Amino acid sequence: MNMSTDEFFLKRALNLSKKGLSWTNPNPLVGAVIVKNNSIIGQGFHHQAGLPHAEIEALNSLKVDAKGATIYINLEPCAHFGKTPPCAEAIIKSGIKKVVCSSLDPNPKVNGKGIVKLQKAGIKTFVGILEKEARKLNETFFTFHERKRPFIAIKFAASLDGKMATSGGDSKWITCESARKYARTLREAYQAVLVGVNTVTLDNPNLGVRMKGKKDPIRIILDPKLRIPLKSQVLRDTNVIIATTTRADKAKKEHLESLGFRVLVFNSNHITIPQFLSVLRVNEIISVLVEGGGKTLGNFVDSGIIDKVYAFHAPTLIGGSRAVSIGGIGTATIEKAIRLKNISYKRFDDNFLTIGYVN
Repeated sequence: MNMSTDEFFLKRALNLSKKGLSWTNPNPLVGAVIVKNNSIIGQGFHHQAGLPHAEIEALNSLKVDAKGATIYINLEPCAHFGKTPPCAEAIIKSGIKKVVCSSLDPNPKVNGKGIVKLQKAGIKTFVGILEKEARKLNETFFTFHERKRPFIAIKFAASLDGKMATSGGDSKWITCESARKYARTLREAYQAVLVGVNTVTLDNPNLGVRMKGKKDPIRIILDPKLRIPLKSQVLRDTNVIIATTTRADKAKKEHLESLGFRVLVFNSNHITIPQFLSVLRVNEIISVLVEGGGKTLGNFVDSGIIDKVYAFHAPTLIGGSRAVSIGGIGTATIEKAIRLKNISYKRFDDNFLTIGYVN
């Protein structure tokens, strides 16, 4: 098969993998296509963490013998026992003779081991076709394993003069309805969505995707004194992590835990971002969408630990020195300011969204 044919089937695998969006965390999005005599004889994708991987789904879909076939996968097959058996072993047993995958798996439990196992079994392997697209698809998964921390994206809506709320805290609504609807869809791409307790007490947000068939992210609340109201919308179920400190009321902490909520207590007066992300990594949270407010966003900007930015702007001027904007210490010079790269734009009526990467 020539390169264009390999790309064709790998693109199909990449598109298949997206069907698992919001469900596979902390696992990656993976699709698999089995081809024989230039025709697809089987295909599948990873539906949800803990369920069979894409390769197994594709093998289970076969109606004909896979002997001599080629399997196309956007990520290297695993070679270890986790929640499911190793996919490399299943591929070997199937009689497949060629494996084409876009990228090695960055997880150290897998990285290169799946390919070596296949090669030792006499299977031809090819790695690297559409690698850029494969890494972009699973950018959160690659960051988690390569940088040893969760992927961090921040999202905010502001007026043209950079205000996210008036001096009295009014922020409903700066952006138009179509922009807000799109902003909610961003949550499905992240394992967790994070706000500070001030946002919870002022806005009482839902923080869900609110789309049929999509899984809500974990809601993370930064709450140093454990001030969160028990009737908050974010506490509608126990898919919540509350990060607090030793300043928190112990009785309230115990009550929240008795209700099934996860409460992480940091042995300090303040929660530092690097310390917080280290704890999230231990808890296998691979990605976080930070939605604010101004103080929380400022803490992440000051930490320098941001990977992606979603900035919505409406053609409105709010003004006021006490109006809410991104807080924190900020940069001392323009030269040291965060400048986004690989920028793209979207328009929603008269609102604009700027999407960019920090690194």
